[in-house]
Amino acid sequence: MNNEPKKLGFGLMRLPITASGDDKTIDQKALEAMADEFIAHGFTYFDTAYVYHGGCSETAFREAVVKRYPRDAYTIADKMPVYYCNEAADYDRYFAEQLERCGVEYFDYYLLHAMGKARYESVSAQGGFEFMHRIKADGRAKQIGFSFHDTADVLDLILTEHPEMDFVQLQINYIDWENPTVQSRLCYEVVRKHSKPIIIMEPVKGGALANIMPEIESHFTSYDSTASSASWAVRYCASLPGVFMVLSGMSDMDQLCDNTSYMREFKPLTPAEREIVSQVATEISASIVVPCTGCKYCVDGCPMNIAIPRYFSLLNRSNQYDLPKKHQREFDELSTKFGLPSACIVCGQCEGSCPQHLPIIESLKLVTDKFEGK
Repeated sequence: MNNEPKKLGFGLMRLPITASGDDKTIDQKALEAMADEFIAHGFTYFDTAYVYHGGCSETAFREAVVKRYPRDAYTIADKMPVYYCNEAADYDRYFAEQLERCGVEYFDYYLLHAMGKARYESVSAQGGFEFMHRIKADGRAKQIGFSFHDTADVLDLILTEHPEMDFVQLQINYIDWENPTVQSRLCYEVVRKHSKPIIIMEPVKGGALANIMPEIESHFTSYDSTASSASWAVRYCASLPGVFMVLSGMSDMDQLCDNTSYMREFKPLTPAEREIVSQVATEISASIVVPCTGCKYCVDGCPMNIAIPRYFSLLNRSNQYDLPKKHQREFDELSTKFGLPSACIVCGQCEGSCPQHLPIIESLKLVTDKFEGK
């Protein structure tokens, strides 16, 4: 990848919304202002997907950026929803719909979305890789790759059998680096072995690393009182050799201004800063009950409409902060809009769609024990 842009990418999966709990109600005016600020500071990379914001992310990008800026002012990455594809014709159909939704004639980066062992097998059988070759050859995708959620051995197999892939998108952050399930470090090392550029998703772990306990955050503030916790997480990822882009799902102007402030003239972590991050990672890991990123893939299709990531976030915060009345109020408010954790019918849909392979069903029982009946 030549002429690499600034390393911060605008992830369009956690956009500002106008109605609480309704991801489809994107605040278009707020998004336009954020896109303007982003582009004004020399950033160009936007990342979307077919399923983000209930299918509204791509069209929101079109309205905020494509209709308001010349094509050379931005680059756009989109992803094939391989989990919806049942035959070869589906790839052409979804791709054509995505081009229309985004309002572009080509994608700068195009990915097979959320690949793992089972999806690799189905995509291969359906001719998904042949489709990717074709759209690159005819210019409708400038670079092709895939995002990945599985073990390092599966990743090595894919890259060995498909060296034509231009890049790989991985979940990496300083908490997941040594996580035995996510295998961030091991996957990173596989991609480096294959000499592919890396795009990083979830550098702030769904916002969790931007809101850490004060006693742990003090390691950061004692060193630099002006730097946000999120800045340490993003810079950690951007400092890794071979990383081409770090995506941040920015939800408001404050987050965007913070991210762009330190990524305009990016400076890698120093050895002393890396030591501080390591200490923080150790202490945070000990406080997290459920390592959920809040991606919401588990929510679609839940027959009981359980707000799984929100309940897990609340459970983690209740373990990190001594605010029992506040957290109970939050739980009571959530339970009036969504199904109770105890309403789970153990269908397994959520666990089958979880990129982190979390034991969601058992973890919901922890939420029940903590909040229900109080």
